[in-house]
Amino acid sequence: MPSPAIKVENLSKRYRIGERTGYKTIREALTNLVKTPIKNVSGNGRTANRRSPSDTIWALKDVSFELQPGEVVGIIGRNGAGKSTLLKVLAKITEPTEGRVEIRGRVGSLLEIGTGFHPELTGHENIYLYGAILGMDRWEVTRKFDEIVAFAEMDKFIETPVKRYSSGMYMRLAFAVAAHMETEILLVDEVLAVGDIAFQKKCLGMIDSVASEGRTVLFVSHNMGAIRKLCSKSILLDRGVLQFVGSTADSVYEYEKIETSDITAAWVNDNKRDMDQIAYVETIEALGKDLKPGNKYLSSESVILKFTVNIRKRHPALKIGFDLLRHGNTVFRSQHIDSPEQLGILPEGIHELFCEIPPDLLNEGTYYVKLLLSIHLIQELSSIKDPVVKF
Repeated sequence: MPSPAIKVENLSKRYRIGERTGYKTIREALTNLVKTPIKNVSGNGRTANRRSPSDTIWALKDVSFELQPGEVVGIIGRNGAGKSTLLKVLAKITEPTEGRVEIRGRVGSLLEIGTGFHPELTGHENIYLYGAILGMDRWEVTRKFDEIVAFAEMDKFIETPVKRYSSGMYMRLAFAVAAHMETEILLVDEVLAVGDIAFQKKCLGMIDSVASEGRTVLFVSHNMGAIRKLCSKSILLDRGVLQFVGSTADSVYEYEKIETSDITAAWVNDNKRDMDQIAYVETIEALGKDLKPGNKYLSSESVILKFTVNIRKRHPALKIGFDLLRHGNTVFRSQHIDSPEQLGILPEGIHELFCEIPPDLLNEGTYYVKLLLSIHLIQELSSIKDPVVKF
C-alpha cells in the first residue's frame, strides 16, 4: 500500500482570546529576559501562560486521519468548526499547538484568494506577483499566462491596474492564478463564492479536472451539492473535534444532524458583522397560510416565508433571496426580483417580504432555508453561510 499523501496525528490548535502580540526588537526581548528571567520563561523554555483556561479556545482538538494519493476529500462542518484552521495548518500558514502532520508532495492552496495583489499594478503584473507568492517560478507563470488570462476572461482588462477592477474581476483573476499551480496536493477553501454562476461552474470544473489527474484534493465548502459531486469521501468537524470520516453521503447525513439540531422555524440575526452592511436580514420565519408561526405543515398546504429586512442604504443592485435545501441539495432558489430591471427597488427602511410556497409542491420531509443577500455579481452582504430556518 502506498504511503499516505497526508497523515495527521493528534493535531490540535489553540488560540488565546483577545491576545495581541506586538513586534519587539531583539534588544527589547533580551533586556526583558535579563530583567525577569523567572517570570518570562517556564520550565519547558516557553513563555509562561498566565491566562486562565477560559481565555483560550481550541480551534482543533486531537484530530487524526490519513489521505491516500489521488483522493478527493471534502471537509464539512458549521462555521467555527475548524475547517479553515485545518487547511492553514496543512498549508504551513500556522503552526499546530500539538500533534504532527506528514505531507508528501508539493502543496498548492486556494485559501485567502487575492492576498498579495497590489492595487497599483496591472492585472498582468499581479499575475507574476501573486504567482511568486504562491510558490510558482517566473518560467512557470509565463508558460501558464495565456491560460490564466483566458480562464479569468480578463483579456480586455489585463493591462489595467487592479484598483479599477470590480470585486468579482479581482477574485476571478486571483482564482485563475492559484488554480493553475502544478501541485501534487491542492487545498481549496470556499472558492465557489467567486464570481457569477457561470464562473462558479467553471471553478467547479477546474477542481474536478485537477482531481481527475490523480492529485490529492482537500475541499472545504458549505455547498453540499459540490461536495457530493466532487468528493467520494468527507471529513466532518464540529467545534474543532473530528466527528466522522467516511463516504460523503454518510458524512453529509451526520453533518445535517449536527447542523440542524438547534434550528427552528424562526430565526433572529444577531451577527454584528451583518449589521454593519448596507442591508441585512433581521428575521426569517416559516408561517402557515393563516400567517401563524409553525414548523409542521401538510403537503397540501402552502408555507409562507417572512423576511424582515433592514435597508440602511439603498443600492441599485441589491438582491434578497434564499435557497430551499433538502439533504444538502438545493430544491429551488427564490429572490425578491424577477428581472434585472427591478434591481434596487427597495428604499431605505425596514421592510417585510413574503414568499409563498404553493401547496402540493414539496414532498414529505424536512426543508431548510439558507439566506442569500448580495449586491448583484459584486459582493456577498451576509456572513451567514449555514441554513437558519427549518420546517
